[in-house]
Amino acid sequence: MSVKKVTSLGDPSSGPATPRAYRAAVVGTGFMGRVHSHAVRANGGEVVGVAGSSHTKAERFGAAHGIARAHADALELIHSPDVDVVHVCTPNHLHAPLSLAALAAGKHVVCEKPLATDAATARELTRAAAEADRVAVVPFVYRFHPMAREARARVAAGAIGRVSLAHGGYLQDWLLYPEESNWRVDPDIGGPTRAFGDIGSHWCDMLEFVTGDRITAVSAQTSRISDTRGENGGSAVTTEDLVSFQFDTAGGTVGTAVISQVSPGRKNHLTLEVSGTKGSLRFDQERPETLWAGGRARTGVISRDDPDLSPDAARLVNVPVGHPQGYQDCFNALVADTGAAIAGETPEGLPVFADGLRTAVLAEAVLTSARERRWVDVPSVDGVDPA
Repeated sequence: MSVKKVTSLGDPSSGPATPRAYRAAVVGTGFMGRVHSHAVRANGGEVVGVAGSSHTKAERFGAAHGIARAHADALELIHSPDVDVVHVCTPNHLHAPLSLAALAAGKHVVCEKPLATDAATARELTRAAAEADRVAVVPFVYRFHPMAREARARVAAGAIGRVSLAHGGYLQDWLLYPEESNWRVDPDIGGPTRAFGDIGSHWCDMLEFVTGDRITAVSAQTSRISDTRGENGGSAVTTEDLVSFQFDTAGGTVGTAVISQVSPGRKNHLTLEVSGTKGSLRFDQERPETLWAGGRARTGVISRDDPDLSPDAARLVNVPVGHPQGYQDCFNALVADTGAAIAGETPEGLPVFADGLRTAVLAEAVLTSARERRWVDVPSVDGVDPA
């Protein structure tokens, strides 16, 4: 299959330069590797190579997705001269070393979340990206639903007045049964937080992105439904299955959220409702074609074919209403904006390493609050302003 070339990257050792292909390395052969590979190609880019935990896995992935080169050594692929952008889609403990290696090699980086398993390392990565002058992106992709952008635009325009309350959560059930396990359960691989780090980070990013406000304090509880996971009795587990927390924001909003990977029947139920002095808005990621809007006088539903859709929302609409846009479309849009940023543009709302650092700081505050059973202030992050 021929691959159309797109405007991109230029010499990684220089600034934005001559048009060239979006030439990507994908590190990781799981579900996220497939999603990233598809998004690169959907934008006319080329996945020049894939690296996996074994050469066999990389070869199998490459054969299934038409990728010519398979590597067992991720660093070998990262240092290849025909790679401009490295997509890190590995288990969490490898995010930092691989991203740092890519930045040191002069590559742009798209690193899956969490950016790092602790805030200090996330800060090091953010600093390294700035010093290398590379585009460094974390895929908080729910930002790329057009109706999430519409909610953000309406809040910014004052359509719902001063925001006073926010609530919602992210519910899944894929770890409902104790015999179910995954590398994310192991803190040495997935990090010290699981439910919050994996999906709570998405919810907090959405809250702060839509409202343009920052969480400044949290009061959290965590819980596990089983202290062991895996077949035949499994092994001991220390990471949480669910989190509930209250929060305050810098702008005076109060709110609550519930995060769970053990809620029967819930698959990817991310919801966010914000209420202000004039009205309320509600976004549901499983029903992303519409945005609920309510006020004292009336309630209604805004569709993505609304003629008054904000420009930033409208630019993300790529098929007619009635043909649903979804998760993969969000990734496609993220890669499109990554390519635009590399080419020297400033696309609206592109989530970067500083946003990954922000959620790492929030995760540590949530864990501290749950462990010590008290309110915890969320440290500010230097150089990270409201989205």
